[in-house]
Amino acid sequence: MNYDKNNIFAKILRGDIPCTKVFENEYSLAFKDISPQAKIHVLVIPKGAYTDIDDFYTNASEKEIISFSNAVREVLMLTGVSQNSGGKGFRAIANTGPDGIQEVPHFHLHILGGENLGLRGLRKA
Repeated sequence: MNYDKNNIFAKILRGDIPCTKVFENEYSLAFKDISPQAKIHVLVIPKGAYTDIDDFYTNASEKEIISFSNAVREVLMLTGVSQNSGGKGFRAIANTGPDGIQEVPHFHLHILGGENLGLRGLRKA
């Protein structure tokens, strides 16, 4: 999958499309999903042009990776889903490639929680 500079997340990062920001730091942005699949559904994205999780962890700088990890931690705390902040847990999902049904060619991590998610979106083992 090639990076498309006109994907929706690139447009959000440029300010062409508004978002409901949850957290931002130098290299990452987190915002509410416009079509939430759970009571809490936040997307965390790097500001760099990375197509998927593999591309990000292969090509991002150490600063970008640390920034992204810190952004995820902050989102977990801010949304109250972190068990370290009294939450009851969450699901973190990175759809990758065609088999992972990735729709937007910009790495993004879905954080879902705020309710019991059951087996929603998961195949039984």
